[in-house]
Amino acid sequence: MPPLILASGSPYRRELLARLRLPFTCAAPEIDESRHPDEDAETLVRRLAEAKARALAERYPEHLIIGSDQVAVNGSEILGKPHDLERATRQLLAASGASVRFLTGLALLNSATGHCQVDCVPFTVHFRELDEARIRRYLEAEQPFDCAGSFKCEGLGISLFRATEGPDATSLIGLPLIRLVDMLLAEGVQIP
Repeated sequence: MPPLILASGSPYRRELLARLRLPFTCAAPEIDESRHPDEDAETLVRRLAEAKARALAERYPEHLIIGSDQVAVNGSEILGKPHDLERATRQLLAASGASVRFLTGLALLNSATGHCQVDCVPFTVHFRELDEARIRRYLEAEQPFDCAGSFKCEGLGISLFRATEGPDATSLIGLPLIRLVDMLLAEGVQIP
């Protein structure tokens, strides 16, 4: 098996990939993650996932490189990471009682052959009715400012949900393992 690289500095993605019990190394790519004018959310996450993988190809020329990117979509608004308390509060107030769609782009690049598999895995979160006091308590407790949508579903953030739906719950955390296994199998990687 070619060595596996996770093109991410995210501890959440690292923890998820470790579930597959494959040896891997992490390397954070340096790319511009700005949205292009009129770019829809699915195109954005697919493009960024592939760009993250390709950004490391020269440095890791004989590897399988995993890139991933995620956004949340509430109505017509694309939400990224809030980075601070005020933006996180606004995101969660807007999500109160709503259904928010999370799109996770995934790419697996074989840097030796140049072959790249790219996909987008959707997942929907149906939020409870949330008031500002509850949102503030949650944000102060968990500080999910580096998470698209302003919550950590693997932690206390689950208390904000009424229901979830989608093909792969790990996509909500940022790395859709079911689809990744499909891609790795297509590259000849044996799992388990």
